[in-house]
Amino acid sequence: MDSIWDFIRAASPWVAMGLLLAIFFARSAVKKKGKKQNGDYETEGMCLGMCLGTALGGAIWNDTGIGISLGMLVGLVIGSMIHKNQDSSDA
Repeated sequence: MDSIWDFIRAASPWVAMGLLLAIFFARSAVKKKGKKQNGDYETEGMCLGMCLGTALGGAIWNDTGIGISLGMLVGLVIGSMIHKNQDSSDA
């Protein structure tokens, strides 16, 4: 049973980074086809997720690689759900 957990710990950063890249490139391809959109907080979410993932990965799991990759993935998902509001007065 330990060998299964070792495999999951070794493969999860690669799987998370693959999902992160797939989501990132798919969203950027859709944005180019559509009209000008207000935008969202993808990049900010990824940065905050990476910071939180590093802290949690080092403190809880004792593995910062898993924390960084999962934090970036979760940050991207949360950041892409929050849309920016652009007012005419901000120009």
